[in-house]
Amino acid sequence: MVIASLILGMVFSEANVPAAWILAAIIAAAASALISGEELHAHPLVNRLGRGTIGVLAGLPLLGVPADHLARFLPAAIVATGLTLTIGVIGGYLLSRHEPSIPPETGILSMLAGGSSMMPALAAEIGADYRYVTLSQYLRLLVVSVSLPLVALAFGHAAPSPVESGPWFISHVQHFWGSLLPHTAQPWWLLLLLMVIILVGEKLGRLIHMPAPMVLAPMVLALVVAFLLPGDLSLEPPYWLKIISYLSIGWACGGGLSLPALKFFTRQLPATLLFIAALLVGCAGTAWLLTLWWQIPYFEAYLATSPGALETVLALSNEGGAGPEVVGTQVVRLIAVVVLAGLLPQVVRLILRVFPLPEE
Repeated sequence: MVIASLILGMVFSEANVPAAWILAAIIAAAASALISGEELHAHPLVNRLGRGTIGVLAGLPLLGVPADHLARFLPAAIVATGLTLTIGVIGGYLLSRHEPSIPPETGILSMLAGGSSMMPALAAEIGADYRYVTLSQYLRLLVVSVSLPLVALAFGHAAPSPVESGPWFISHVQHFWGSLLPHTAQPWWLLLLLMVIILVGEKLGRLIHMPAPMVLAPMVLALVVAFLLPGDLSLEPPYWLKIISYLSIGWACGGGLSLPALKFFTRQLPATLLFIAALLVGCAGTAWLLTLWWQIPYFEAYLATSPGALETVLALSNEGGAGPEVVGTQVVRLIAVVVLAGLLPQVVRLILRVFPLPEE
């Protein structure tokens, strides 16, 4: 399974497939689980390493946004985030009404925009069906990733082009093994500090009852530590650690898949696609609001509100010369998604108190 994941990951990366390493691990683990008929589980330490690394990666982009820019676009970003999350919550609630076998927590998590790599861990944490959440989130990721270059062309922007770097297999192998070697630019203790943040952050988060501690605690801790570090030092995880984290997430998702779960998801596919389309329309409308608020081109606002596919968003915004609003809004929403997911049981109880589900 590990070898298959690595080979598929390199192939998908070369083909510019969104979330290449996660999808490769999902496919490899799902194939192993379906063939063996048993669920596959990674070591808890590997899972914690993966969740913590994703949390660190989610928070670090905020450090690159100047404080004056952050203060300027933060109010609009909060409003846009609130609208987007409201659309996701309503869509997830309606999905659970449409299909009583889908609990509200599962429906809402499957419809929240952004943070697809975190959703399986968050779903498992609150007892939601992480299989359905995973399949829905990555279906949305696929739709958004395919549509973004088309939107770019429609608004006169060039789609991101892959960089030629020699034979793809050799390039990926050299990149991976090269990342294992010590770099003079970063001291050895920085990696040790990063590992402490990743592995200890979750325990600290649980100790202070932080929502979604497996992701949010390492994120906050990394931001605090990175802010205190000298400017020439970075907590950016090395390439090999990113791959391990992505693979661990994919193994956790794919290892629990079964034929009944896939059949159930297939039956719900029309409704799921309908709600994904509604989410895309809602985010497009929110982008129009940001265009008026910030006086920026609509395409930049659309990138800022795009419901997922962060790697594609960053590539398009970089090539198009977009401002920090794009990255800042995406990160603000990502943090809000993590907090909302951690508080989701309380949110669902409040919703059901006002809008109870129909009796079966």
